[in-house]
Amino acid sequence: MSISTPRIPGTYVFDTADSRRGQALNRLCGSLKDAARRAEFSADEAAYCDAYALTPEQRDAVLNRDWTRMLELGGSIFYVFKLAVLDQKSMQYLGGVFTGMTTEEFTQALKTGGRSFG
Repeated sequence: MSISTPRIPGTYVFDTADSRRGQALNRLCGSLKDAARRAEFSADEAAYCDAYALTPEQRDAVLNRDWTRMLELGGSIFYVFKLAVLDQKSMQYLGGVFTGMTTEEFTQALKTGGRSFG
């Protein structure tokens, strides 16, 4: 005999909504793998953010390069790194915080698909 715990009503809807909250932020960051989109983003970051319908909090986090906040707002670390690659200062910060590598080592590791980490 097995005892199953009943699902609390409404939690599935909450889980689904929570899993989708970073979707726009991840789409924006993921789009930056293309050189033309990176140039478009660099030309007018605010307009680029608006085109992806970010929440006001996500938009502020992107424009201020607040990496921790982007992750808290549902951003995937994989996609947030794509945005960080555009900015040398951010690369240095993230490379040091997450890996202990220099900026150059971290950039090279990203170019190899992460095979140089660890």
